[in-house]
Amino acid sequence: MAARHTQSQCFAVPVNDVQGRYRYPDVVRFEIEEQDLASYRRAAAFLNANRVDVVSVQHEFGIFGGPSGSYLLTLLRELTMPVVTTLHTVLLKPNADQHSVMEELLVRSTRLVVMTERGRTILQEVYQAPPAKIDLIPHGIPDVPFVSPKNYKDQFGLGGKKVLLTFGLLSPNKGIEHVLNALPDVVAEFPDVVYIVLGATHPNELRARGEAYRLGLKAVARKNKLEKNVVFHNRFVELKELTEFIGAADLYITPYLGEAQSTSGTLAYAFGAGKAVISMPYWHAAELLGDQRGVLVPFGDPRAIAREVSGLLRDETRRKAMSNNAYKLGRKHVWSNSARLYMRSFELARQQGNNGARVCSDDRIRPSAVSTAGI
Repeated sequence: MAARHTQSQCFAVPVNDVQGRYRYPDVVRFEIEEQDLASYRRAAAFLNANRVDVVSVQHEFGIFGGPSGSYLLTLLRELTMPVVTTLHTVLLKPNADQHSVMEELLVRSTRLVVMTERGRTILQEVYQAPPAKIDLIPHGIPDVPFVSPKNYKDQFGLGGKKVLLTFGLLSPNKGIEHVLNALPDVVAEFPDVVYIVLGATHPNELRARGEAYRLGLKAVARKNKLEKNVVFHNRFVELKELTEFIGAADLYITPYLGEAQSTSGTLAYAFGAGKAVISMPYWHAAELLGDQRGVLVPFGDPRAIAREVSGLLRDETRRKAMSNNAYKLGRKHVWSNSARLYMRSFELARQQGNNGARVCSDDRIRPSAVSTAGI
């Protein structure tokens, strides 16, 4: 947003989920303490005092304090400017607290952003959100060139290997054990396969159970005699290195266990880079991978994973066609296009907040967009 609309002033207000401080960049101008209700009020006063034009809320259950993140509502009640809320999760079957929070969140938001058609449908059918209030903006992705995995493999010592990749913060809902149980059948035909599991353990998982999930995955790999075929990278990687890991992959796998996942940033990144993807049929994947843009397999089914991995490694023509289809659609989702669509949403919100003020063309819009939490 800041790069595309240079006349805008964009700054961030994150939510701290641990005691102590993060080392934030200068774009952060105020911090909220997750479980301190008073800090939400102070944040609202800060935003009002700075005469912000639009507040962009990145909403996910589990980020904000209070029952089902209800402390966020305290902030929103005191704001004097329009709010555009991006919903990273739209629950089909919320509990009573979640439904109550969502109902008020929808009322307090001038506009609502969802990333999938399924999310838009659920907002209307479950929460009775007005269709005219909803903007569909797919998850943004880096704009990377479409190149052969061979161009990246050597730097990771993977030259001549067949590379499978899963990345993201680790937690038990990722279902990676099912890929590990699928690999013996794949390795029997393709002994040069390497499966990379890239990502640190999720902070919440780390605090609750330590590295139990990762250690369990390593135990599965040992049991299946996959020590030479599986590589765990227990770290968070910056964008440049992440795009290189993605670039080296022949196949990307998302074995997630929950159907009701309305958005997956890791899937969006790999898909947009032109990777052939094998995925469980959670909502985002089912929508994105249709029309020969990827392969869906049943939840928790190692045999199906093995069958599709081997089939795609065997059939280079099909794999390349799938990659081309994914990359072609992904051009619509690059961050610069996301910025354009978000600016349109922000300006609509400002127009509605100002009782019908005239909408300016993009090069004349000068709102300050504030993210109250980053995902």
